[in-house]
Amino acid sequence: MAATTHTVTNQVPPLVGYDVFAADRALSEAVERHIEPGVLPEAREELGTLGQSAGSAQAQRWGEQANEHPPVLRTHDRYGNRIDEVEFHPSWHQLLGHAVGAGLTDAWSRPAGHVRRAAGFLVWTQAEAGHGCPLSMTHAAVPALRTDPALAAEWEPRLTSYVYEQGLRPAQEKAGVLFGMGMTEKQGGTDVRSNTTRAEPVSGEGEYLLTGHKWFCSAPMSDGFLVLAQAPGGLTCFLVPRVLPDGTRNVFAIQRLKDKLGNRSNASSEVEFDGTWARRVGDEGRGVRTIIEMVAATRLDCVVGSAALMRQAVAQAIHHSTYRGAFGGPLIDKPLMRNVLADLALESEAATVLAMRLASAYDTDTEEERAFLRLAVPAAKYWVTKRCTPVVGEALECLGGNGYVEESGMPRLLREAPLNSIWEGSGNVQALDALRALQREPQALDAFLREVGKARGADHRLDAAIKDLLTELADLEGIEARARRVVERMALVLQGSLLVRWAPPEVVDAFCASRLGGDWGTAFGTLPHSLDLASVVARARPVAE
Repeated sequence: MAATTHTVTNQVPPLVGYDVFAADRALSEAVERHIEPGVLPEAREELGTLGQSAGSAQAQRWGEQANEHPPVLRTHDRYGNRIDEVEFHPSWHQLLGHAVGAGLTDAWSRPAGHVRRAAGFLVWTQAEAGHGCPLSMTHAAVPALRTDPALAAEWEPRLTSYVYEQGLRPAQEKAGVLFGMGMTEKQGGTDVRSNTTRAEPVSGEGEYLLTGHKWFCSAPMSDGFLVLAQAPGGLTCFLVPRVLPDGTRNVFAIQRLKDKLGNRSNASSEVEFDGTWARRVGDEGRGVRTIIEMVAATRLDCVVGSAALMRQAVAQAIHHSTYRGAFGGPLIDKPLMRNVLADLALESEAATVLAMRLASAYDTDTEEERAFLRLAVPAAKYWVTKRCTPVVGEALECLGGNGYVEESGMPRLLREAPLNSIWEGSGNVQALDALRALQREPQALDAFLREVGKARGADHRLDAAIKDLLTELADLEGIEARARRVVERMALVLQGSLLVRWAPPEVVDAFCASRLGGDWGTAFGTLPHSLDLASVVARARPVAE
């Protein structure tokens, strides 16, 4: 083909070589807000370094390669011995090593640790989301292990380490380890109390042998796992190491890796236990109560991870529209495209502000904040993760046909988008969990209402939404069937309250008019035309100032 017929024009340069943290004003402002001044300079520096890495061509290539070359299961060696190992592309290890080195498994041992880690997780997930699974579970295992001080003393320094060491070896020989989790079984799924895996005590104190299966066991290459099994005293939590202290492999038969819609860089597996050695964590019969703190922490990561996917999708859409010309000018200047981009930016900022507020509650760790989290986490997990898929889908459409092509990176984001709504309890589970908190823990509702009440009187649409929510909560008729409706309203009111207190006026006006005031359609791009949409879009543009 003649070169003269193949001149490339009006193509958008890649969004690369930028600081993902500094370019995100909603996130950087949240960090300034939630971290005390004495710690803030150090946090800003570490997040800026991570942000530059996340926006680099190298990190983007790692993400592409980790998904182009998904993990491979090796059940046996050449001689027929079971080894049950999972092989990953080197880029997966690069991503994990960088994340661990940036402290993304260490929220528990440093000042403002949860806000710093959540901000870092939100930044680094934009490079590649799949490896966030072992990071999340490793981080979240700490509070569960703290129910047993001896186990916590042994394992917590390794879990919160800044050193990533791949390969299966005894944990005591490694400077840092990763953890996974195994709860669901094929006959029960979310109904973990129907689990059939058996745990039989042996002579050692707190030692058991497990027999059974796990239908979903993510990150099976990890060094240890928290699992649920039926002990003589009922459903109990156990720690299962992959390699025993003497160097022999624990019985951990990986049956297959799941062939998933997205999250393809991460290995999710089915495993069998047959005389598998385990150490009890917590008391017999209190397995759910023991592991629930791990679940709560991973649910928060689902919120943060969805906020990250939304942010990256919106950044790509605004970047594309800034440089792509159509009908006589840049797309970003077209009123209808500006409406779409502003609508997406609102959703992204609201998710980020909420995620960081929850992380700050973990750092504060007062009785009031714990009560607030009991209701706010399931509400946020329900709503933010559900908004992720339509946001990413609409952002992809902003790129047109280019967005439907794998090279754009948007299809990978879209495949990943539904995951966080399913992992750690899907929508109905979150809605019912929030409902239980409303019914059983009045202090949780009190804390929630005090939080949203901090913005009362600042916007009449928010005030009206709070009033409507209270009316909804006062009506217990058919409350279970209405659980999704109630929890959606709770999440929106909470987001509105946070934005009214902390976001600029143009963001507040647009959010309250559309999400709370009802001046909104059923698709993105239906905001009232009289709003200052250009300022909303400019705020969300991924350019560091």
